[in-house]
Amino acid sequence: MISLASTKYKYPPNIGIILCGHGSRDPQAVEEFIKVVNKLKSRIPDIPVVFGFLEFNRPIISEALDQLRNLGVERVIALPAMLFAAGHTKNDIPAVLNKYSAENGLPIQYGRELGLNSMMIGAAGARIQEIIDINQIFPISETLLVVAGRGSSDPDANSNVCKITRMLVEGFGFGWGETVFSGVTFPLVDPGLRHALRLGFKRVILLPYFLFSGVLVSRVRNHSIRVAKDNPDVQFLNASYLSDQDLVIDTFMERLQEVFNGENFMNCALCKYRSNLLGFESEVGYEQISHHDHVEGCLDISPENKEHQHAHEHFPYPNAEHPLGPVTLRSLNKSQI
Repeated sequence: MISLASTKYKYPPNIGIILCGHGSRDPQAVEEFIKVVNKLKSRIPDIPVVFGFLEFNRPIISEALDQLRNLGVERVIALPAMLFAAGHTKNDIPAVLNKYSAENGLPIQYGRELGLNSMMIGAAGARIQEIIDINQIFPISETLLVVAGRGSSDPDANSNVCKITRMLVEGFGFGWGETVFSGVTFPLVDPGLRHALRLGFKRVILLPYFLFSGVLVSRVRNHSIRVAKDNPDVQFLNASYLSDQDLVIDTFMERLQEVFNGENFMNCALCKYRSNLLGFESEVGYEQISHHDHVEGCLDISPENKEHQHAHEHFPYPNAEHPLGPVTLRSLNKSQI
């Protein structure tokens, strides 16, 4: 395990840490997020650690920062509790932090998302190994691995899910690997699985590459159940999401250490806001604003707020009408989604 106490680095006095989460309508997801925060606290008991949410739950990020100020904290390190850097990590959270810092004179340093490293791949691999051990799967080379990511309008974030898939396929020696998404991009879970089954595999392991439970994980499960019912000759095995594994906490600690060492650099080479990325050229220089300020802390969004939220959507995703993407959801009723 990575421990700041085991390094030669002496963290400065009067420092505080905030973990910034998205928030969820699912109480279990919130509980799981708080478990991660508590595990991080146990690693650095001498540094105050708080958490805040973009929407749905309290405390919101500004309220959590107030907690740190009331404790006498003079410098904050903020970590996004996000797997990859997309709109929430690149725009929404920084916008909230920048506004708070400017209004309150509190220096805030922003760390990286969890991203890709050997520990996160190991955490995903542990979930797959659990399924293999339970079901005595052999040979692996006759099994199809499907990794389900959240889905984003940011191609860089989506491509990282595909990289996770490839690393797991080669690490285990699966017969084939495919990547699907719960929303926004393509292919979505239902059409993606149906296309993948044309390869002829009779056993599928589905890994939801998410940190916590919630609406989107349930959506992944529901869509896989639909496909499984239509394909009774195929064995579908569902792995668990990542949750609070030690390797996940180790990665959070690594991100903290990067800030302390001045190494908290995000990947700007493939960022659609900074580089002239194929298909996303119109988004270069897009304003860094939060799209969640009007629903902070709101679990039940009123019709007025929903309309306001719709009016402040992120930059239009150029592939929104892809035949394997979100348009496939229109044919499903809400209970199936």
